[in-house]
Amino acid sequence: MHRKYTTLIRIIETGTVNFMRNVTLAVAAMAVMVVTLTIVLFSIIANATFVNTINQITDKISVSAYLKDSVSEQQGQELAANIRKQPEVEKVIYLNKKQALANYVEQNKSNTNLVTAAAAVGNPIPATIQVYPKDLNEINAIKVYLVKPQNKKLQTPESPSYNGDRKKAIDNITHATNVLRKIGIFSIVTFSIICALIIFNTIQMAIFNRRDEIKIMRLLGASTSYIRGPFIVESAIYGILSAVISVLVINSAFLASSNALQASSLGLLDINYASTYFGAHFWQFLLLQIGIGIIIGTVSSAIATRRYLKFKTK
Repeated sequence: MHRKYTTLIRIIETGTVNFMRNVTLAVAAMAVMVVTLTIVLFSIIANATFVNTINQITDKISVSAYLKDSVSEQQGQELAANIRKQPEVEKVIYLNKKQALANYVEQNKSNTNLVTAAAAVGNPIPATIQVYPKDLNEINAIKVYLVKPQNKKLQTPESPSYNGDRKKAIDNITHATNVLRKIGIFSIVTFSIICALIIFNTIQMAIFNRRDEIKIMRLLGASTSYIRGPFIVESAIYGILSAVISVLVINSAFLASSNALQASSLGLLDINYASTYFGAHFWQFLLLQIGIGIIIGTVSSAIATRRYLKFKTK
């Protein structure tokens, strides 16, 4: 047991020394790993921020079904109850004509002309069923249900409200969020592959540069695991340092955006929320980055040493 512990300590010490001896190669490998881990972390934070923004938008977006004046309140309540049973529906609010008018006046209280006109002609606002989706991607499914013949016959010709400019705006928001998520996933995968290849080649070059040392170690009876160990430790150090740097980069970016730029949002990215979210999960993110960095480094190194070590020592 003591011998195994001593061997492990020697492997870690050798790996650390090798890291210091190959600073130039280490900087090149770490630079790409920092970029990769920064993109990974930013994508996680951005995704959480987008989800929060989308939830806020979803809470405010609804599809309205406008009922004919000939439809009784009981029929309207029954339709609302049936809509509420649909799996894609989060919430349903039924407004009779009086409530719909009050809601219209509240929404347009800054426009006195509209309010006055609505009051002058009686109550032109139809009873309304407001349907809130669980997901913006499911709005079309709600519309499909609302336009079924048995439901559509209870509604006015312009119902439901998911059409025209409103439909275009909702569809644009949904499309933008889906595209951003796909871009984030693609970027993470692409840079992870690039990072792994660079570490792979870095270890390959390190093996070539130390081929004479490795031959001597072979002649002295060193095991393959003892020879491979320092290379894996060296790569793990790449991952740990790169993870710390990437977290500091993200932290600096948030400080710059909130202090120097006085920015609160960037498109759909709510910088204030993202900064708060990052601060609240700082240590979890640091551990996650270190874990990802070690995995990328050690796996790449293990593959490189397994593939090239025997060949380079012959």
